[in-house]
Amino acid sequence: MKKITAIALISIALISCKKETQTITKVDPKTGKTVTVEVPVSDSATAEKAVSNVAIKDSMGVYKQSFQLEKGKTYPLVTYQKDVQTMTAPDGKTQSGTSETTDEMSFLVNNFENGIYDITINLLGKRNSQSANGKSIIVDTKLAEPKEEQLKMMWKVNKALVGNKLNLKMDQNGKVISITGFDPIYTKVASSMGSVIKDAKQKTAFVNSFKESFNEKVLKEQFSKNLILIPAKGAKIGEKWSESENATPDGKIKLTTNYILKSVDNGVATIAVAGGIPKKSDKKTQEGITRSMSSELSQNGIITLDQNTGWIKNQTISVKTTQTETLSDGKQSQSMKSVSNSTVTVNPAK
Repeated sequence: MKKITAIALISIALISCKKETQTITKVDPKTGKTVTVEVPVSDSATAEKAVSNVAIKDSMGVYKQSFQLEKGKTYPLVTYQKDVQTMTAPDGKTQSGTSETTDEMSFLVNNFENGIYDITINLLGKRNSQSANGKSIIVDTKLAEPKEEQLKMMWKVNKALVGNKLNLKMDQNGKVISITGFDPIYTKVASSMGSVIKDAKQKTAFVNSFKESFNEKVLKEQFSKNLILIPAKGAKIGEKWSESENATPDGKIKLTTNYILKSVDNGVATIAVAGGIPKKSDKKTQEGITRSMSSELSQNGIITLDQNTGWIKNQTISVKTTQTETLSDGKQSQSMKSVSNSTVTVNPAK
């Protein structure tokens, strides 16, 4: 009887040591690809939840972007642009100037329900600076009102703009459903102009102009460009896609941006950016004077996305614009050249 009991105990021990396993798919943290692995049943639920919560994941090698944002968490969207413009006169002398612009906002996730994010957009700060010929001017909402009369209007408008909130409704794929809360901002901006613009008609015209540059449509386009980078159909590593937009009001000149999904590695998706506007030339002759103009634009850079959330980690894109104008009477000619080197950075490293 003792012998049978011993055998029974051994059998129970063997059964208890043998854990059931289950085949699941999860994201390899080194490659970002979905792999199939065997895990204990007790761990499978946790692993499956982890892969389902990854915002940028692949299916058969095709990566798609969504957003997995955490309720109560804030996500930054800071845009910084620096332009250095150099003018070369017909006598060969050059003159240059630098301008910088910073826009700070953050996105606080209030709720996520029925596939829709409820987000508060906080407008945090604006800074503009220009320097040329050894002189600099700065308009910064985090600094006091400038003393120069010509700068006070910009400061007052920017100061009235920041500190406000907008409400954003966005689905999990990044489609903006609505942005609301503009009217209180328009009222605040109009009020800030009371001491600067005395004429009622001029004040109304200014506020209307402000509304045209700051509204739901404009912000929708801005967020779409900055947040949704991978096309809806998805992309494979090394795959290229392009987007085109009007560079002139008549649409005759297009700006083409080419993207390549370079890698998805260690929780980061990396996208290379290139393209621009091919060189365009135009020549007209009037009263014996021929005016020739040419222009071109090139851009290149890198965008990185957080694979877990889908949110943009960083964007650094360099843009070079060259314009040349030549006047000739057939005997002699003179040229004026302008070169602008710009850097556009989103969420710059601190």
